[in-house]
Amino acid sequence: MEKILLAGANTRAVACSLKKLGYQVYSADYFGVKDLNPCTDTFCSVLDQKPHRSCGRFTEQFNPMLIEKMALEMVDDVDGVICCAGASPDWFPSHKIMGNSDVDGVGDKYQLMKELNHLNSKLGHSFHVPETYLVGDMDDANEIATSAPEKQFILKPRYGSGGYGVRRLDPLIQETDADSQEIESDDWILQEFIAGENISASILSTMNDTQTILTSTQIIGDKKLGQREPFGYCGNIAPHVGDVEISEIAQKVTHHLSLIGSNGVDFIINHGKIYVIEVNPRLQGTFECAEVALNINMAEAHLNACQGHLMEITPPDKFAVKMIIHAHHRSQVTDLDFTGVHDIPYPGVIIEKGEPLATVITSGRVREDAIYSAKKKVQKVYNGLKPTNDALIFN
Repeated sequence: MEKILLAGANTRAVACSLKKLGYQVYSADYFGVKDLNPCTDTFCSVLDQKPHRSCGRFTEQFNPMLIEKMALEMVDDVDGVICCAGASPDWFPSHKIMGNSDVDGVGDKYQLMKELNHLNSKLGHSFHVPETYLVGDMDDANEIATSAPEKQFILKPRYGSGGYGVRRLDPLIQETDADSQEIESDDWILQEFIAGENISASILSTMNDTQTILTSTQIIGDKKLGQREPFGYCGNIAPHVGDVEISEIAQKVTHHLSLIGSNGVDFIINHGKIYVIEVNPRLQGTFECAEVALNINMAEAHLNACQGHLMEITPPDKFAVKMIIHAHHRSQVTDLDFTGVHDIPYPGVIIEKGEPLATVITSGRVREDAIYSAKKKVQKVYNGLKPTNDALIFN
């Protein structure tokens, strides 16, 4: 295998790791960031970033069918395909998929919760699963929520990733027009809200073996990073120390779902209780943290696992921090080509308030030092922006 196609919303991290391994890299993605270019041989992106033009709003403009169309124009030229977040293996010939070729039962969050409950019963209730309901409209959601006043609930898209669109539901509070959201039949789930610490486990698996290689603390809905989505993913701090039980549960979940390659399981720890919240049947946002903390090439580890071999991986020898920066204000980008800063927009483009701006990756032997270093780089990025009130010009 010499040529690999990547498809997804953002392919930069995986593309650069594949390029280090000597592969010819093809990419179809949404953002088309500046530092994707040197890591690919051929790429197409939905956004055409140009000076004085707005990159728009991801939630309004992202259409996976556009990525699918671009990817299918390249699929005959490659030996294999890796799907990142925002792409489906259903688009491609199954024999070319390097990873999970059937993720319908995992990508559907309602069906996943039913499957997790089944597994939990088989294991003697070794973990918890939040109560989850399929709702057809707001009346359904409010009726369920009011029948259990001792609990809190969230509305979550039945499909999707990154925490986009997830919001708290309070049936006693009348929503304003700005906060209201249409719920189409069978597209949403109502889920019990579990407060606590957000933990992610990264697992490598073959059809026969599974290995949790890293656990990390997830950064969720951080307003200091400009994230306006209350449950929006903003990065990770790895490793999260002392998670033997979480590691074991993650392995059992992954094996039960027959997942191969690199996959992720998300947890919430609430007063010592372990809740399984989501499963990501693909390379995860912890990709870069795993590479830095474990001194490995995650693309290599993923491909080996897909081919039936688990790499020998030693425990992490340092801490790694990933922070996804979002714009606090509508801003024009200057040159952000700094060490440790990735997913860099092209100079002169306009990033709307609350939209992804760049990614910071740092590491250190001491956890607090790695976090401090990341925050310093975040501030450096923010200092490299110029607030703008220019007329809105979209791609």
